[in-house]
Amino acid sequence: MRNKPLLVCVVGPTAIGKTSLAIELANAFNTEIISADSRQFYKEMSIGTAVPSEDELKAAPHHFIQSKSIFEDYSVGDFERDALTLITEKFNPTDADIEKRSTLVMVGGSGLYVDAVVKGLDKFPEVPAEIRDNLNVELQKFGIEHLQEKLKNADPNYYSKVDIQNPHRLIRALEIYMATGRPYSSFLTKENTIRDFETIFIGITAEREIVYARINERVDRMIDAGLIEEARSLYAHREKNALQTVGYRELFSFFDGTLSIEEAISEIKKNTRRFAKRQGTWFKKNERIHWFDYQTCASEIVAFINEKNAI
Repeated sequence: MRNKPLLVCVVGPTAIGKTSLAIELANAFNTEIISADSRQFYKEMSIGTAVPSEDELKAAPHHFIQSKSIFEDYSVGDFERDALTLITEKFNPTDADIEKRSTLVMVGGSGLYVDAVVKGLDKFPEVPAEIRDNLNVELQKFGIEHLQEKLKNADPNYYSKVDIQNPHRLIRALEIYMATGRPYSSFLTKENTIRDFETIFIGITAEREIVYARINERVDRMIDAGLIEEARSLYAHREKNALQTVGYRELFSFFDGTLSIEEAISEIKKNTRRFAKRQGTWFKKNERIHWFDYQTCASEIVAFINEKNAI
């Protein structure tokens, strides 16, 4: 039997059913959920980020859901710090009013954020501000395709798994390359940091056609639920980093008049499918993930976790 407390990480592509599984696991282990979905941190973004419903939030305690504003700077390093503080508090409470947990569930499709908590972040060199400024000028002058091509040439390895529709991620990778002459991916070599908890990765998967169909259906539900109106309310702040994400960028282009509403919705579906593919690329490199079909009963997964935890 393991002596350390257990962090169960539920991962997989978008729209696969991670939230519902995490809730069932949290209830089975009488515990709480840590969201590692970087899109769901922001309180102004509800529909387009598929935050858990009110009923889902009531079904199990959740953390880091709509806890920040798009007007706040919040990095993966900030999340690593805050999540580890929370985990320590839950596993070893200093407050008598906090119930001690032996297991916690972390769920999300943001692989970098999950890895930051489990393994720790890689250390990157400082970058002169003028490099970032110049890349932002290039973005405004030549468009995101220009930065995509630069990254593809400079670092094809990272290009194959990063969200190439996110200019913030492109600029971050390019500025490291331009400052050091080394690809961004070459810095992603950090050995695992020893944590005060054990980790079990549970991956949810399905055939690509099923994932894509679920994505298309989710986008249609988002539109019906008022995504267009939500995006319109955020249009004035479209340059904020939190809004450089699928579901909002495409509708901003519709508001600009460069896409019809039909084209914008089609682009949301297409870019979400691309995002899911990149999520798959990221998670497939993690050999510690135990994969289950998306229709697997939660009780079967609970039994598997108990068996693994008893070894």
